[in-house]
Amino acid sequence: MVSIADRLPAVSSPTALGRLLDNRIFLSFTFMLPAAVLLLLFLTYPLGLGVWLGFTDTKIGRAGVWIGIDNYLSLFQDSVFRLSVFNTILYTTVATVGKFALGLWLAILLNNHLPFKGFIRAIVLLPWIVPTVLSAIAFWWIYDSQFSIISYTLQRLGLIDQYINFLGEPNPARASVIAANIWRGIPFVAICLLAGLQTISPSLYEAAALDGATHWQRFRHVTVPMLMPILSVVLTFSVIFTFTDFQLIYAITRGGPVNTTHLMATLAFQRAIPGGQLGEGAAIATAMIPFLIASTLISYYGIQRRKWQQGGRDD
Repeated sequence: MVSIADRLPAVSSPTALGRLLDNRIFLSFTFMLPAAVLLLLFLTYPLGLGVWLGFTDTKIGRAGVWIGIDNYLSLFQDSVFRLSVFNTILYTTVATVGKFALGLWLAILLNNHLPFKGFIRAIVLLPWIVPTVLSAIAFWWIYDSQFSIISYTLQRLGLIDQYINFLGEPNPARASVIAANIWRGIPFVAICLLAGLQTISPSLYEAAALDGATHWQRFRHVTVPMLMPILSVVLTFSVIFTFTDFQLIYAITRGGPVNTTHLMATLAFQRAIPGGQLGEGAAIATAMIPFLIASTLISYYGIQRRKWQQGGRDD
């Protein structure tokens, strides 16, 4: 008598390839491998090469020799480098605060019910979409000492007697490039924070309003805590983008007047490429790493707030 089990087709044992494809660790490694290779080739290798060059006296057209920390010791005695560090910190701090203040205000505004809201959001993105060099050229014309639309308008209103030399004096030049960076960076902050605002449940605001909370109290005790995870991430990216800004500064002022708008990134390029001092330029670029690590740590702390948002306790 033939049993039912004997009538069923035999199930073959899984092959080695089949077992691998069912292994989550293998699949995860396989899917991440292309990205890891790209990062290794286009990020890790240039970074390692730059760090190594910072410890050599390499020049364009001549292989260098190992000189240890001599490049860094000479930089600490370089007044232009110290000025670029000051400019970079000032530029990053003021521009980041300005972008976040205006970006958050714009995000809250766009989160309300407005007519043509989709069209307005598309317009808001334009400064971020336009290539940086085109934006820089536009601002270069806006700040021109002879054809500035700002100076023309102020003069027609009777507020000034002569055109302002925006890019020819230290403080106006610093303020001009900071304003250009803020204008370009607001859309990124606004759209990211707008996405975060739309994840906040309206019931939280309703409960706060029933408890008698004012608009400021609802913003402080509901909006800010709920936005803290995305705020920390956006803050980190904004600091990194601003701290390493090169195109905007180089296209508008090239570090002038008298090095007063030089950032560490633009000074590294000037010393390494036009100046031919690859080792010194690499040392300046490497000196930016601690600041970037610090911004990443700030972001990590902010992300830990997500545990509080989900009802747990922060570490």
